[in-house]
Amino acid sequence: MSSPTPVQSFIGGVGLSLPVHALLLLNGNVFGISGFVHRAVLCGKEPAFTILGLILGGAYIGLLEGHGPSPFQHGIGRVALSGFLVGFGSKLSNGCTSGHMICGLSRLSLRSLVATLTFFVTGVITVQLLPSELPSAGITDWSLGPHGKALLATQVVISALLSSLLTTSRPAAKDASAPQESRSISRLLVCLATGLEFALALRLSNLSEPTRVLSFLSLPFSPSFDPSLAFLAAGALPTSTILYQFFRGSEKPLLGGRWTIPKGGVFDMKLIGGAALFGVGWGLAGICRKPLIHVRDGQLMVSRI
Repeated sequence: MSSPTPVQSFIGGVGLSLPVHALLLLNGNVFGISGFVHRAVLCGKEPAFTILGLILGGAYIGLLEGHGPSPFQHGIGRVALSGFLVGFGSKLSNGCTSGHMICGLSRLSLRSLVATLTFFVTGVITVQLLPSELPSAGITDWSLGPHGKALLATQVVISALLSSLLTTSRPAAKDASAPQESRSISRLLVCLATGLEFALALRLSNLSEPTRVLSFLSLPFSPSFDPSLAFLAAGALPTSTILYQFFRGSEKPLLGGRWTIPKGGVFDMKLIGGAALFGVGWGLAGICRKPLIHVRDGQLMVSRI
């Protein structure tokens, strides 16, 4: 039995917005996990450090909880197909749930709105046509959970460190003579820290569990329906929108480099087709492109959630 966790999911959603905005201000980058994965494969140093931060976050979570997430309820074939569709679809559409739903919608991007609606619709259709054996929803859990306070406290520490870097970087950003090497190292550390913080917020929200995603996509008429994803969105979208629309500054990265935030863009069949494939993969097993290390049977193991 799975219990909806509105408080944890809402606070986790708010927490997701903080590293997203920190990466934007300091490095001038979109926090898009699928993009990080693709560029890390091509030997991109900064994307690789962000992925490393996500992995370290998973390792910390596994050590904190003492066990890994629940095993996939589907066979390896379905999970592999799901992973392929999610990866290929996010490549075609140039984004996934983090890049389009959180970052894109906060910029009021029509392109991201189309992509988000597309992968939600295809995800729902997939769950209806190829249903999973989901547990019935239990009594709503209004607590922070057994590890919520520890996750929040760790995220507060990371946010405080990033905030101090924001403060100290503002004078340096105006100084063209600031050493480029120190800025490069700082950018890598920001990538690492924001990836770690994002992982902690995602775990607090409980949406790192594929079953919760599938339960949400099963819609309210299902006895398995879990609205936790809606509470995550209720925390993440208003917060990230306010931060982007009113606190994005001069659109010049404080640690140097280019401001790579997209402006507008058209939506075409490549975007829609990619988002549709992503949604089908999402609905097959409830997974997205988020690496997670966890502890199981005394060993560190890597999975992609």
